[in-house]
Amino acid sequence: MKYFIFMCLSLVMLVSTGCSSKKVEHTKNEIVLAPQENIFSTEYTDEEIEEDAFLEEFEEEMFVEKKPDPFAGYNRVMTSFNDGMYEYVLAPTSRGYRYIVHKEIRMSVNNFFQNLLFPIRFVNNLLQGKVKNSADEAGRFLINSTIGVLGLFDPAKSYFKLEAHDEDFGQTLGFYGVGAGPHIVLPFFGPSNLRDILSRYPDYLLTPIDYNEERSYNLTNRYTESLAIKAYERVNYVSLHEGAYEKMKKDAVDLYPYLRDVYEQFREKAIKE
Repeated sequence: MKYFIFMCLSLVMLVSTGCSSKKVEHTKNEIVLAPQENIFSTEYTDEEIEEDAFLEEFEEEMFVEKKPDPFAGYNRVMTSFNDGMYEYVLAPTSRGYRYIVHKEIRMSVNNFFQNLLFPIRFVNNLLQGKVKNSADEAGRFLINSTIGVLGLFDPAKSYFKLEAHDEDFGQTLGFYGVGAGPHIVLPFFGPSNLRDILSRYPDYLLTPIDYNEERSYNLTNRYTESLAIKAYERVNYVSLHEGAYEKMKKDAVDLYPYLRDVYEQFREKAIKE
């Protein structure tokens, strides 16, 4: 009888232990299935916690809300157009120009055009309260326009260590919190956005490269001459940066969104600086 009772008690204890083990196993399964809720549980090792935190951060980056792109169809067509213009017109022209004109001359031409853009940089640095940068720009213009022979050379940088501070009205608006707006690709000019397109007009009023009949200081006498000079400036610029566009382009799986994202990130960075 005692032996029978002992066997019964042993059987009950065995069944209870089995149920308990299943319960623990079930609890552990729940933890594995929902690690976010139990990330600090003692069931996890330090490596598992670190890995889970990494995955959570990765998921947050993957599901960042994309900016609306209402002109995507037009932008793709215009990107293809600009890419074709570069490949079949601008690149061959710049290569021929590069072959004929010595690099020192091309660098002087680039310095000359950069010097003419002084009013844009000076005014926009001032509008953003960057007084020191504006003073640097004024000093650069004075030195390069005189000692540098009308800006053909850059002694302000070489001898006086005065760096250029590129700022435009689009950056000024961004500095004061104006959003970029939808992305828009311009023919010939390439990627842009609504804010930067509207900002072109104030900058246009400041630079002597663009012809303005209401302004006394113009580099040209008519709009066609202005366009021709700007086209020449672009050819000269590309000749000094041969292969840069091709190198960037080869990393693109889909050219339009790649160039769009590169442009928008570049502009955001420029505004923050």
